[in-house]
Amino acid sequence: QVSVITLGVDDLARSKRFYGLGFGWTPAFENDEIVFYQMNGLVLGTFLLSSLQQDMQQFDLRRPGAFALAHNVGHQSEVEPLIERLVRAGGTLLRAADAPPDGGSRGYVADPDGHAWEIAWNPAWTIDDHGHVTFAV
Repeated sequence: QVSVITLGVDDLARSKRFYGLGFGWTPAFENDEIVFYQMNGLVLGTFLLSSLQQDMQQFDLRRPGAFALAHNVGHQSEVEPLIERLVRAGGTLLRAADAPPDGGSRGYVADPDGHAWEIAWNPAWTIDDHGHVTFAV
């Protein structure tokens, strides 16, 4: 099980604005180096890159990596407004919302530090009242 995903960021205030105003997430904990957001079953951390490098003892971390985080929504009509809100909160539009070959809707936004987020609605997946996604084919 994944417990925590930690993203290295250059500016905590800028990152907090993106995640707070864009997604509407409230920090569960924060200090001068890190902000933690309680998610549905895991924690997302945004850690000052210099502090993350020191903590890991890895000083040549490359960003962004070849990955995307995904935020699934419950209805197709939520995809475009969330993408727009994330861009207004300091994100960069990577791909406008459209329909993938298998159906649904998705688009991509990068946070201010270049971490890619897919904003998606998949008609075959369910999201319960706690925000947990169930993968179905």
